[in-house]
Order: sequence, then C-alpha cells, then structure tokens
Amino acid sequence: MRVFVAGGTGALGRRLVPRLVERGHEVTATTTGEAKLGLVSEMGAEGVVMDGLDAGSVAEAVDRARPEVIVHQMTAISPAHAGKADMKHMDRWFAGTNRLRTEGTDHLLAAARATGVRGFVAQSYAAWNGLRTGGWVKTEQDPLDPMTGTPAEPGMAALAHVEGAVVPAGGAVLRYGWFYGLGVMDDLVEPIRKRQFPVVGGGAGHCSWVHLDDAAEATVLAVEKGATGVFNIVDDEPAPAAQWLPYLARCAGAGKPLRVPAWLARPLAGEVAVAMMTQGRGFSNAKAGRELGWRPRHPSWRQGFREELA
Repeated sequence: MRVFVAGGTGALGRRLVPRLVERGHEVTATTTGEAKLGLVSEMGAEGVVMDGLDAGSVAEAVDRARPEVIVHQMTAISPAHAGKADMKHMDRWFAGTNRLRTEGTDHLLAAARATGVRGFVAQSYAAWNGLRTGGWVKTEQDPLDPMTGTPAEPGMAALAHVEGAVVPAGGAVLRYGWFYGLGVMDDLVEPIRKRQFPVVGGGAGHCSWVHLDDAAEATVLAVEKGATGVFNIVDDEPAPAAQWLPYLARCAGAGKPLRVPAWLARPLAGEVAVAMMTQGRGFSNAKAGRELGWRPRHPSWRQGFREELA
C-alpha cells in the first residue's frame, strides 16, 4: 500500500518507516525541516517537509503522495521542540504536541477526505492516565482520566479530541504506553541516576510500558489490517511505581530511589507526578492481541529494561 507517515522522523517514526518499507509498502514520511530528508531517504522512504499545523502544507503533502493510509505520529515532545521534560508544568511542556493532536489531526483528516484516503491510524497515550476510580488496569472501554484542574488537563483534552475525531471517521487510535528503547532511555534514566526520581507515597500508582519496537510492530498491523476503533498498545504487565522504578534504577546501575511523602512531592514535582505515582492506572492489551494479532516481543518491562540497559 501507499502509506503516508506524518512525523516519520520521531522516536517511533524511525522504527515504523523501515518496517513498512521492509513489508513492501510505498512510504512517504514527513519531517519538519530539510535537514532530516536524508534520514528519511536512508530509511527507504520518500521524504517531504510538512508543517502539521498549516492546513495548506498538510493538504499539499497528502495530495502529492496520494496515500491509501495516513499514519499520524506527529508530536513536539523532544527537547529540541519542547525543552526539558517538566511534569509540573505539563501544559507548557506539551503545548506544541497538544496542537498537533488537535489542529494537526483535523488537518490530516481534512486532507484524507479531500483525497479519498480511507485508512487512518493516529497516536494516543495510555500509560498511567486511566481513570483514577475502580480497578488498577483499564480497557479500551474505560475513558482516559481528564485530569481536571491539573496542568495535564489540556493534554488529556487533546487525546480525547484525537479519539473523538478519528474513530467516527473510521480510523484507528493507538493508545501507546510509556515508550522505552534506544533513543529515549537516556531521558528516562538520567534523573534516576541523579536520584531525582523518587517513589512518591506508597508508589501504588500503576503504569503500562511498551518498547518502541513493539509499538512500531503494532502500528504496522493496524495499517495492514485496516483497523478501526481504539487499541491499548502496552506490554503484558502494568505495574505499580513501587515495583518498576526501583527495578529500573537497578538496571541502570543507580542507587535505590528515594521515597518521599505526597505532601512533600506535590510542591516540588507537581500534582500530575503525584497522581501518577500514587493513583495512576495501567492498561490491558487484550484487545490488541485479539483483534490485531499483536504479541509484544518484550512482554514485560522487566525483560525490556534489563536488555536495554545491559
């Protein structure tokens, strides 16, 4: 098929594009500047410079590529775009990504309608942001937590926009877990090695992880199967912070994480970090296994962290 990957040079795009090419698809991948066109070419795809927030730029790029499927992987989370990770001020940290998940999604859907593209796969997020009531593990039937009144609220609203726009249009929304793997591990491990990532409270809040390679494989399956609806793309083991954080520290050769009470962490790290560590909900991947035939090569973060940091 002809596949258009918007955001083809991001952390996931760099794994997704080569896989699509290897499976015989004709891929057009976008980037925000000419400097990365060479990278796209090395991955075996046709590169195009596109501004995901400019409706005209998106329409022109899609019209020229004439794809059968559009894959929306546009974000602006990297330090080059958003600066240092900052959960305390998540509204500012994710401002660019939130626009890409609202305006950018709308521009891509409009371009799809204008050119007759029927297949559409979009990125979403499901790591610790399940609704903080009921059980610790959520399915696709459960809504994401709107995080009302916190700096994460705009980001959760953007994710709701993606699902509300893409699913009625006949597309698929992939709720990826917390990414790990080559290219993103340093940002994750650095604060742990500096002992700046403590266990808050009892660390009961759950999180779901997914290796970047597994996320890319799930995306290929969604493209090839013409998937529709919402899918949680996470590993088999949602786990509380009290388990995964000390284990990750050991794998990284770091000291045992500090433990701080929620009342102390709140003014230092912010409400979102405290909610994640104490009340976060993980996710089930049963639907992706059942309907996409997806089985993660890294079924647990335990295996994945150990391999990545060996």
